[in-house]
Amino acid sequence: MKKRSVMLFTFVMVIAIAVIFVITPIDFQKKSNEPETAQTPSPSESTDKEISNASKAKQLVSQMTDKEKIGQLVMYTPTGQADSFSNKMIKEYGVGSALLNRRMNSAAGTARFTNALQQLGSESRLGIPLFISGDLEYGAAQRVPDEATVLPRQMAIGATQNVDYAEQAARLTAVESKAMGFHWSFSPVVDVNSNLMNPVIGVRSFGEDTKLVSDMAVAEVRGYQSEGMISSAKHFPGHGDTGFDTHMSLSKVSYSEEVLRTVHLPPFQAVINQGIESIMTSHIIIEAIDAELPATLSKKVLTGLLRKEMGFKGIIVTDAMVMQAISDNWGAGEAAVMAINAGADIVMANGSEADQFDTLESLYEALQAGKLERSRMDESVERILTYKFKLEMFEHRLVDINHVSQVVGKKEHRELSERMALESITLIKNENVLPFDAEANQTTLVVSMAYADQIAEAVRQISKGKVISYQAAEAAGEVLDATRSAVKKAVEKAENADRIIVFTKSDQQIPQGQVDLVNGLLATGKPVAAVSLGNPSDILGYPNVKAYVSTYALDNWYWITPIPISWEAAVKVIFGSKPQGKLPVTLNNEYSRNFGLSYR
Repeated sequence: MKKRSVMLFTFVMVIAIAVIFVITPIDFQKKSNEPETAQTPSPSESTDKEISNASKAKQLVSQMTDKEKIGQLVMYTPTGQADSFSNKMIKEYGVGSALLNRRMNSAAGTARFTNALQQLGSESRLGIPLFISGDLEYGAAQRVPDEATVLPRQMAIGATQNVDYAEQAARLTAVESKAMGFHWSFSPVVDVNSNLMNPVIGVRSFGEDTKLVSDMAVAEVRGYQSEGMISSAKHFPGHGDTGFDTHMSLSKVSYSEEVLRTVHLPPFQAVINQGIESIMTSHIIIEAIDAELPATLSKKVLTGLLRKEMGFKGIIVTDAMVMQAISDNWGAGEAAVMAINAGADIVMANGSEADQFDTLESLYEALQAGKLERSRMDESVERILTYKFKLEMFEHRLVDINHVSQVVGKKEHRELSERMALESITLIKNENVLPFDAEANQTTLVVSMAYADQIAEAVRQISKGKVISYQAAEAAGEVLDATRSAVKKAVEKAENADRIIVFTKSDQQIPQGQVDLVNGLLATGKPVAAVSLGNPSDILGYPNVKAYVSTYALDNWYWITPIPISWEAAVKVIFGSKPQGKLPVTLNNEYSRNFGLSYR
């Protein structure tokens, strides 16, 4: 009897334990007080390796409050430190992502900052780690310009026609940025730049050829994936044929659905087929799909086209909701609700602190009022958390500060970038002017719309003769142009020079003042080489120039996002290095895509 009683008791206890295990949710909570160089332990006490990432995400969602779920749908923008704002955002509101859009002073400081944000996440109720994201289109240097490797712009990589360079650029970016705590790069730009008057995409695009853009975009995604980093193709369904900047206004594109499907969508489909994890929306009304709402707010675009038709299963993130295309027409809160209902997973909130809090509160209030579909919210939260488990962010949320200096800005990385830049420089016109003789004892005048002193220093590194410089604009954020006074001063300085290099910069049609500047220097009768720092079509404004080179070095935020490695490469070409680049866009009938000269 005693034996049977013992067996019966044991059987009952086993059943009780099993029941308790089944009805008790797995605890993914993580509390960490470890030093910043340590890795945190697993978020789950379960050792069952068969549980899929999706199942883990679903189980975690079942433990979350509505407020915590809403937090995962929002990407907030911190200041440069883990201050009271971040503490409230992460621990009280439970935000799931952070956008680092400031320039940081050092790589190690950036790593400490991301660790501090993750520490706040570990101290929240469920300890969910944050996605740390940023625009990294030309490498980690876009966030840490003084130490990380600066890469050429995408159009420069397009000019090399070397698809391997696109993959290598992404891998280099991933290695350096991951060391500082980033998980997510808002790159590649897969917009097909079919409009030379596009003021906001320009040199950020690989070019105008759909196949080249597709091939290079896939290569970049492959590079990011090889290093375990999320990438984001942008700006869906294509921002390459616009003559406006959505940072400033809401506008429509009226090309046909055929053009949309044959020119602009294929690169997005290509990266979807490659398994890209994220796609960023554009704030453009694509009339062929939805004539009323911009893509960011359109269910026809995000759910109908992107999800159902194109088969995208990853994270849809909006572009910045503070951009005037959205903010001038809808409030931050209303637009956030519309975007999530349309099919977006994460809303990028990067306005004032008040705007960001409004985004969270509006989403929460909409959920409680039945204006935000609960199933729609849960679907997005599960998708977001699935990727966090896939990246093992719960186990490895902190980065090793001591490792950062060994990776960021390595000599090998710099050398690779220099090769890319040198092979991108495109010689478009040369009537026996170039190359200049670096050994000649001649005075070179460098005239530029921006960065004149830095460019002149690059000339001094090569030319044995004297180098003088003159900057023709303030270049502090204004639209670049040269006044009559600036043109006069540049011509006066040319009197003391034997040869001239003039650097122009435009985003659309080159301003008349810059045209007058080049023509004034040509009138001196001295050898003049003109160089475009931005849009390669500057030569159309001054067609009489006898030597012309394109660098693809500056976009429309020229005062904060320079690519010195590209103008340094241009200087090398001007003084004798072999030009190898080919135009990624058509300028006119004379200078078509794939055009590019070399020295005999």
